[in-house]
Amino acid sequence: MVFTVAGSTRGKGTRGARRDRPSPRERLLDGATRLFTTEGIRVIGIDRILREADVAKASLYSLFGSKDNLVIAYLERLDEQWRAAWTARAESVDTAEERILAFFDVCIAEQPEIGFRGSHFQNAASEYPLPETDSEREIRNTVTKHRDWVSSTIRDLLTERACPTPSLHANMLMVFLDGGLAGAKMSGDLTALQTARDLARDLLYSDH
Repeated sequence: MVFTVAGSTRGKGTRGARRDRPSPRERLLDGATRLFTTEGIRVIGIDRILREADVAKASLYSLFGSKDNLVIAYLERLDEQWRAAWTARAESVDTAEERILAFFDVCIAEQPEIGFRGSHFQNAASEYPLPETDSEREIRNTVTKHRDWVSSTIRDLLTERACPTPSLHANMLMVFLDGGLAGAKMSGDLTALQTARDLARDLLYSDH
């Protein structure tokens, strides 16, 4: 936001900046995403989120009702972004096998950008190993919904290519993907994910 000496220009600039500024909801989600993805969820207090988003506490409670509900909205938005990223990559390839490998490719592409933090969904689930409240259980459910979508999409693609055991193979591919993400986080490089992709490719093309 830029202020000039002239009062009339200052007013116009301020009004224009306010019109262009994201809504309180978007600022809360953006601020929460920056904090949750880099530092964790439970360690971040509400006041820290409010400062990051430059939003009043009343806005947070009127928009989300609680920090837990903000966490759920954060995970839901991550899920939407992840699905869009996979869909864009999957639409650029021709076969079911390549669309399955696109799950690994999205992870490989994003890890350097997010600082090799593995899976934000896995990280969120690990912070609520024994949920005690309805909202904490919903946080776990939101993570589970994302993982179920990945697994069911892989299973559907395996069925499309006439795999005789789509559920078994989907489970194996999920183990590769989960392990690759965990390995990338631990090692701080792409080796584990690239190895996981190689294993997935070998499995997918072993009966060709």
